[in-house]
Amino acid sequence: MTHPLNRDRSLEELERDRWLAPTADDTRLFITAHALRRRPIGELTVEDMRLLIGQDIGLPYLLPLAVEVLRENPMTEGHMYEGDLLSAVLTRNPSVWVEFPELGRELRGLVSKLTGLPTDLQQKVERFLLP
Repeated sequence: MTHPLNRDRSLEELERDRWLAPTADDTRLFITAHALRRRPIGELTVEDMRLLIGQDIGLPYLLPLAVEVLRENPMTEGHMYEGDLLSAVLTRNPSVWVEFPELGRELRGLVSKLTGLPTDLQQKVERFLLP
């Protein structure tokens, strides 16, 4: 089940989970994710969503937002490559789609119509579409 999307609230607020402040020993990725969790989800960029989704952070709130973006442009990109948001979404653990079956059905419908994808992205689509 996906959660209602209050785009004015951060993942910290929505999840009611405040992470400890980063330390000097934390990675740049952790520090970035920590900061993004404090930003209202409606202000997150494609790159922000790609990064957080790729780390399995805030999936109940971010997957619906990502699918909205992908609905408009499946090949949208953050800072990595064309289709990087789609790649991040498709490569989540298959158990995620058991939790969010309606979102999984919508995504399956969307990606089943895509053609001319780069080989690596096509392989991810094919793995996602496997029963």
